[in-house]
Amino acid sequence: MTDTPVRFAAAQFFSGTDVTANAARCVDLLTEATAAGARLLVLTENANRVRDYVSRQQCWELSEDLDGEFVTTLRAACARLGIWCVAGVDVRAEAPDVHISSLLIDDRGELRHVHRKHVLWDYEYTLFVPGDEPLTVVHTELGRLGLLMCADGIVPDVPRLLALQGAEVLLNSLNSRGPDEMRVHVPLRAMENRVWHVSANTVGGPADAWPWMGGSQIVAPDGTVVAAADEETEQIIWADITPAVARDKTVPGLADVFAWRRPDLYADLLADLADVPVAAMYGPAPADMAPMPLDVATLQVSWFHNRDWTVTRALSQVKYAAGRGAKLGVLPELFCFRPGEVATDPAAAARFSAQVLARLGEAAAEHGIWLVAHLVESDGERFYSTAWLLDDTGAGALRYRRTHLSDDDRSWATPGDDLPVADTTIGRIGLMIGTEVWVPEVARVLAVRGAEIIAHPCSWDRPEAAHIAATERTEENRVHLVSAARLDNPAGVGSQILRADEFGPYQPIALMRYPSAVWSRHGFEEQLLVRLDRREAHSKMMGHHLDPVASRQPAIYGPLAGLSLK
Repeated sequence: MTDTPVRFAAAQFFSGTDVTANAARCVDLLTEATAAGARLLVLTENANRVRDYVSRQQCWELSEDLDGEFVTTLRAACARLGIWCVAGVDVRAEAPDVHISSLLIDDRGELRHVHRKHVLWDYEYTLFVPGDEPLTVVHTELGRLGLLMCADGIVPDVPRLLALQGAEVLLNSLNSRGPDEMRVHVPLRAMENRVWHVSANTVGGPADAWPWMGGSQIVAPDGTVVAAADEETEQIIWADITPAVARDKTVPGLADVFAWRRPDLYADLLADLADVPVAAMYGPAPADMAPMPLDVATLQVSWFHNRDWTVTRALSQVKYAAGRGAKLGVLPELFCFRPGEVATDPAAAARFSAQVLARLGEAAAEHGIWLVAHLVESDGERFYSTAWLLDDTGAGALRYRRTHLSDDDRSWATPGDDLPVADTTIGRIGLMIGTEVWVPEVARVLAVRGAEIIAHPCSWDRPEAAHIAATERTEENRVHLVSAARLDNPAGVGSQILRADEFGPYQPIALMRYPSAVWSRHGFEEQLLVRLDRREAHSKMMGHHLDPVASRQPAIYGPLAGLSLK
């Protein structure tokens, strides 16, 4: 069944305080979706009732039971209409605990699965209790379905666990006021896992209040938006999708997104929350922590005319950046080689790289600047795609051999075996190379190891790598990300620096969850010079209550590191 098209739908609307009216509205939406030929309709989070609670006790009193009127009404409608439904419902546990829950109801009215939201959004921690059970994929005639809810998708772990366990379609009930859902989270969780993603968000609300953002979407495994709602109107969207398409994890020209994972390197993600370096960075930055400014420059230069001239231009960029006050400069991916050149003769590339690395070391010492350079390294008969961090004396402070090789790299490079972070006088720095931005575990491990800054030599493979994937890596980990792009990158996007953006009073919702960025133009040898404050990376808060790093649940993350569920 799952290798034939199935019509999935999503409805966005606003639930008020009248639970009976909300139930009737949901039945109307189910009826409309059925008439449109949909087999499954996703409803929003807390479809049962708007949250105007002033205490946990009131929240419990006004929430639902699984055998209560609201759920029973939905089940009866699904059975009568012959349609599946996913609905967000705030469900009582033992008083005063309430779980934000997603209910999967089949076309016979049977309650097939209850997902309890694992990651709560900010104020929700004051009213609700997060779920902590292992994630479950439900095998159905419509496909392999994985349920998540809103903030579950603003971090990589829940969608990744569902996808690794075989989910073909993610069904996401949201209650979001942020513009980042439809622009970042929903499409990226589809792309990085190669799954379908159906999202239904609340829309509208009181006239003089920050509105719920709507923007419900159905996104294909390659990131194509096949159906989308606007950000203002109550409406239903639908699309015919073939769930089995999600079983092919291949991104043409890049990799199989699951086969290129390195579970052997992700043990840090299973460690107890208190036993990792980032534990000292949880929560807000200490009130007495002074600013820790660092001037960082992207040295946007890559192969032009010939290799010698390219190196000369790079050295000129180093001198110029240091003269402007930069303390750290980052060069692009394999900057001194033509695209594809290394693969034709990696031994020659390694010999030339050694010369370039020596000259960069001399320049670093002469100008008193730290540098990140991505070149080719030889070790016996093996070759590595290696990024070096050189200190301001020209000495090597960190060497990172690329661990996640793309299809192009595999023809010549040997994968590395570590994701190191260097504790230096200019901060805790991790390195990431090129398309590794698409692997959520890379930045996640570096963050868990305490990185304040991730330096990222790159050649953007598509615009979404910068505007979606890189944005998310900063947002979900609260680290600075410095991406220096080749002049000739396929995406036609310039270098980018993303800030960790310390949360503070009066910060708009958009900035809580959508890190600020600075870009340079594509194709020009220009520099970004940005003063980053390392203190920002010591504030992991996304709002008053949510720490997206400390809210991880390592006890159930075994599949991330290749372990089977018990």
